Amino acid sequence: MGLANPNPLVSSQKSSDSGLQAVLHPLVLLTISDYITRHTLREQDGPIVGALIGQQNGREITIEHAFECATKEENGEIILDATWFEGRLDQMKTIHNSPQLDLVGWYTVLPKSGPTPSILPIHNWILSTQNESSLLLAFHPEEAVQHSAGSKLPLTIYESNYEVDEPKTEQGEDKEMRDGDLPLNLKFRELPYSVETGEAEMISMDFVARGAGNATVVEPREQKTAPKGSAETDLKGKQPLKNSEASSAQDNAQEAEEHTLSSEDGEMIAALNAKINAIKMLQSRVDLLTTYLERLPPSYLSPNNAADLAEAQQTTPSYPILRSIQALVSRLSLLVPSDTNAYEQEMLSEANDVRLMELLDNVMQSVTEARDVGKKYGIVESAKTHNKKAFESAGSLGPGYNFSGPGDLAI
Repeated sequence: MGLANPNPLVSSQKSSDSGLQAVLHPLVLLTISDYITRHTLREQDGPIVGALIGQQNGREITIEHAFECATKEENGEIILDATWFEGRLDQMKTIHNSPQLDLVGWYTVLPKSGPTPSILPIHNWILSTQNESSLLLAFHPEEAVQHSAGSKLPLTIYESNYEVDEPKTEQGEDKEMRDGDLPLNLKFRELPYSVETGEAEMISMDFVARGAGNATVVEPREQKTAPKGSAETDLKGKQPLKNSEASSAQDNAQEAEEHTLSSEDGEMIAALNAKINAIKMLQSRVDLLTTYLERLPPSYLSPNNAADLAEAQQTTPSYPILRSIQALVSRLSLLVPSDTNAYEQEMLSEANDVRLMELLDNVMQSVTEARDVGKKYGIVESAKTHNKKAFESAGSLGPGYNFSGPGDLAI
């Protein structure tokens, strides 16, 4: 017997029964994450609710754009502001008219266990007035905090499904026969989804990834308060002089320039982040395979590698997976060079060449700096010698006679 779902609003039917599939675009994820971040940092009241617009082609629904919605409380329930929502939806339809996009669902923040009764007023209103097959995108913030590379997105997409709640009976008992149709109740059934990216979205996602370095490097500056009486004021004592304002503005501009990364630094940070995520994903896959092999039944393992695990903790052997792991292990020898000593010697030689080039670059920079210092020293010494000779020649002509300088007046 299968375990009953603890959430009465979640359907017990499989998602593959309907054949419906959702296609999610990255711009929707950016919009939702931006809304949640602003709502949290500004400590705004009310729930996080937004609408999803896209297209429906047969049994495929595309979710291409999203916008946040205004809510209000009525009779102790949170509902949408109907006038505001319809006006905003018409504006979004006018903007996205080629191809024509329409309302396909809405999103909110929910726990991993599924929908709660508090969302039913909004969902029922959308089903009755806007779209009778509206989707629900549930974002799980607790999974976003613990998100790791290679894991699933912290969200779940549900479709609306009306089902009959049959009374539970003990095994072997006869079911009660009733005349007439049983009432249908609203249930939420999980939908499979895939992520699809267009060319324009790829450009925007690349821009966001490159801007991540500049977004995180700037630290909040503390407001500097000058001590009382230290600032220069005008004669009336009402406001500081303009020179102090100009100097403070110049200092702020210099601090902003110091914290701003160049385009080369941004590209390097984006490349390093991509490599870090790839390494994390590879490590998670290796750990998954290791855990799978360690939890096999003792009959599949050697006596030295067998672990004392309960039957419930053991994994079910799958011969296709085991054959794939064996093929992967057998191909690892192709990655190892045949002559290990020669390979290590070549790697050491290349590393030494790189370090030698770095040392030569440092030496050349030091030589250049020394030449600059020598030139400046020569200029200063020649100026001193010239001034000394001029002073001695002026002293030999008499105490009252002296050469005129560039600032002296000719009389």
